[in-house]
Amino acid sequence: MHKEELITLHQMMVEIKDYFERINPELKFTQYYALKIDPTQLHRSKMEHKYAIFVLGAELANAMRDVEFSASGRISARMKELADRTLKEIDNMK
Repeated sequence: MHKEELITLHQMMVEIKDYFERINPELKFTQYYALKIDPTQLHRSKMEHKYAIFVLGAELANAMRDVEFSASGRISARMKELADRTLKEIDNMK
């Protein structure tokens, strides 16, 4: 995926996050917020956006599970796995 496509996906996922926060203000996306990266930060690297997408994806899947979507638990685990792998790639680039 090109960086621009990742940023677009990142933005869409943030919109989904915002929706979940509106319907359930108790939801906390702490891991995503801790990254301090958002789709408007075009200067951030492609890998950083990719990592943010996987972290946010895992937290969104957890939020979906809380709203009783059954398969989201597996999605969350897979997103976490992909986030961990991407973080290793980022570390190797330094």
